[in-house]
Amino acid sequence: MGENLTMLKKIVLSLIILTLFPGPIYGFTISVQTARTIADKIWHNECAGTVTGLTNWKDGESFASLGIGHFIWYPAGTQECFKESFPELLKFLQHQGVKLPAWLKAAQHCPWNSRAEFNANFNSPEMQELRQLLLKTKNLQAIFIAKRLERTFPDMIKNLPSSEQAPIRKLFFQLARDPKGLYALIDYLNFKGSGTVTSEAYKHQGWGLLQVLQRIPADTKQPVQDFIDSAKAVLTARVKNSPPARNEAQWLKGWFNRLNTYKK
Repeated sequence: MGENLTMLKKIVLSLIILTLFPGPIYGFTISVQTARTIADKIWHNECAGTVTGLTNWKDGESFASLGIGHFIWYPAGTQECFKESFPELLKFLQHQGVKLPAWLKAAQHCPWNSRAEFNANFNSPEMQELRQLLLKTKNLQAIFIAKRLERTFPDMIKNLPSSEQAPIRKLFFQLARDPKGLYALIDYLNFKGSGTVTSEAYKHQGWGLLQVLQRIPADTKQPVQDFIDSAKAVLTARVKNSPPARNEAQWLKGWFNRLNTYKK
């Protein structure tokens, strides 16, 4: 854990580089303690703060959900509308000097082809090795998500009319200056994506971070609470538009509980 903390101090969480905007450079910083707190909160949200929760395959889904952020990993031949993120995490960890197990480094796809096969191997040496790796690198996983926020935000708004870009940019940094708001931004991006991936939509309506920000009043005086209310509306619409066979209503209460953690 000490090695991770040292690396945490060295790497990023200075999110200074939103330079794709015309005009002045915008930026914000995250303290080491805030980064560790956000990592623990995301771990609790996705995995109930348990080691076993770091490797999961939800009922009704066709992919594994791994790490504190439940990053998606598809088996060979499987691809849904949700963006795969676990391979990107592995590349990031390697770039930060983390040594991966040989079998994981060589894997092109999730080696378990179904939920049944995944659960049958839940206590295998490979699965236990994977969980220990994900436990040791949980702070780096939080950095991975934060860097994704840093990298994604300019792309989120670049195709919007200029009249809409300015208030969303202002709102984004209003949230980012507050530790609660920053947690909301980072967690929701990991939780439901950016809202710019065209495949992540039902009936042409997305449910990502962009859609949440677009619903918040530009003159908000309570940005975190308004973020929560907007996200609940967006996710309610997602459930309404989702294919009935997915039974997404079963997850809505849990999603709302997660959103409520943003004000704590």
